[in-house]
Amino acid sequence: MARKQGPESARITPAKARNAIAVAKVLAPAVLPVVTPYLVKSAAAVRDQWERRKARRLGIAVADLGSYSGRGGALHARIAGAATGLGELRGKPDLTPEDRAFADEAEVTLRKLAAAVRAAERMPTPRRRAAHRAVATELDRVEERLLTALGV
Repeated sequence: MARKQGPESARITPAKARNAIAVAKVLAPAVLPVVTPYLVKSAAAVRDQWERRKARRLGIAVADLGSYSGRGGALHARIAGAATGLGELRGKPDLTPEDRAFADEAEVTLRKLAAAVRAAERMPTPRRRAAHRAVATELDRVEERLLTALGV
């Protein structure tokens, strides 16, 4: 008897599904112990790559990724980066009184922005997005002035 060729042979029928399940039941106990370690290693490698990519995108170390989780994680990472930049500005040997005043003002602003991001976590989605946009806009201003003060 000749087998059918074409679209009819590619269809999944209840009989074909039962046969596939029966074959899987027979093969699974033999194949699963061999394949499982490879699947676990593959899953770990994929997760590691994903975490590295996310950390690189946020501009932080992979070890610090847990500190910047949640919907406002990227903003928290930016705020922490700006705070580090302020520390570097304060450590400049040729720090002017204007730079010192900016650093003091920006530090207060960064604390307020961090509080706003934390508060936005519990807001409804439209309000949270609006709050995050406002924080990002203000953070852009602070970062721009910080780069100027650092001479970059």
